[in-house]
This record gives sequence, C-alpha cells and structure tokens, in this order.
Amino acid sequence: MPAIKSFEAKLLKSRTTAQKIADTINSKAGSFTFFIIHVIIFGLWMAFDKWDPYPYQFLTMVVSLEAIFLSIFVLMSQNRQAQIDSLREEIHLQVNEIAEREITKVLKLVSEIYVKNFPDTPLDPDVKKMLREINTSKIEAEIERQLRQ
Repeated sequence: MPAIKSFEAKLLKSRTTAQKIADTINSKAGSFTFFIIHVIIFGLWMAFDKWDPYPYQFLTMVVSLEAIFLSIFVLMSQNRQAQIDSLREEIHLQVNEIAEREITKVLKLVSEIYVKNFPDTPLDPDVKKMLREINTSKIEAEIERQLRQ
C-alpha cells in the first residue's frame, strides 16, 4: 500500500516568506503570553507615563496600528487556511463519489448473486433504489435552489 502524503504538509512547505511571517506572528499574537505582556505594558504605561497624559493619545495610536497589522496577519493566515480547507473538501468529495460508485457496483454484484440463487424471491425495492446511480448534478442544483430562497 502506498504511503499517504499530507497535502497540508506539502502546502505548509510551499508557503511564501510573507505567509510564514504571518503565521508566526499570528501564532505568537494568539498566545496567553502575548496577552500578559500587553497587560503589563499598558499597566506600566498608565502608571508611570509622563509624556503621554490621559487620555493616552499616543498609546491609543500605537495600539490601533498594532490592531490593524495584527488583523492583516490574521486575515492572511485565514485565507491560506481557507485554501487548505477548500482543497480538503474537494478531496473528500472526490473520494466520496468514488466510494459511492464502488459501493453501488458491489451492491449490483451482490443483487445479481441474490437473483441467481433466489429466482422466485423479488429483489427488495430499497435495493432497487440503491442500484440507481446518484446524479450529483441534480443534488447540486437542488441545493443551489434552496440556497437562493
């Protein structure tokens, strides 16, 4: 059996430098340590500040700029993760469609064996329904119709 290779690992290796930086910043900024450091910095700023009096306009500007940059890094990471998720969903869909065809084929073979061995017994109506190929285009169209409502 061939080894299974992770497409996510492959995509992680092929990230650009900007994506690697964004992911690193995102992981650090999303930590409890980052939170504690900010609490300490803001507390010290407010306690010992002599050059930026209340309402701390310079601190507000710095925090706003930090928030802008952090949100950009988060969005970059989310976009890359969305691409990975989209690829994963496409792979799942393809594998499920292959599995559906294979299961239908096996069911067809089993029903043929059943009919040969029990010619006087009718085939179960549910099995007859299961033997029909699934029309994914019809399912897709129905879902799209429901989403438009």
